[in-house]
Amino acid sequence: MGDTPGPGGLTEPTLEEQLAAYQREFQGLDPQVEKIVSALSRLNRRMNVAYGRQTAELGITNADWEVLKALVLSGAPYRMGPSDLAKRLGLTPAAMTHRIDRMVAEGLVSRDRDETNRVRVIVEITDAGREKWMEVMRMATVFEGDLLQDLSADERTALDEMLTRLLRRVEDAQPDADGRLTDLD
Repeated sequence: MGDTPGPGGLTEPTLEEQLAAYQREFQGLDPQVEKIVSALSRLNRRMNVAYGRQTAELGITNADWEVLKALVLSGAPYRMGPSDLAKRLGLTPAAMTHRIDRMVAEGLVSRDRDETNRVRVIVEITDAGREKWMEVMRMATVFEGDLLQDLSADERTALDEMLTRLLRRVEDAQPDADGRLTDLD
């Protein structure tokens, strides 16, 4: 079997071993497609683990990072309503409330009543939260540069174009897949 340790010390099969098992069990498989999709899946999983280690070094979680990122992506003044954040992150309102409570206690975000609509709550990134976001971005930039270091500029351009096309195809076919799917709630 492969040499990548997994949970409990088990090793994960190599892509080739996984593909051979799939072909043995399912003859209608296109081996090239399956190898590409499996490689993308593993890359995504491993990148999430790497990012999680980086955020942990800075004293936040990947979940905190996702909230900070959503607030930064919303643009200045970096604020959103909790329900908008929940939809953006694919969370239930209860899960979002729990996450916001924790982040308020850690000083990463503030939660205040909207001055124009006192019923509405606004979550805003704090200076400390923005600094954590910047720290993670600095670490991620180094990691991502290392990840792509063996690709030439032309290969990076080609990979960018190919992955963007794949992403567009999935987004067109599953336009609601950016957040929590109603059929999975």
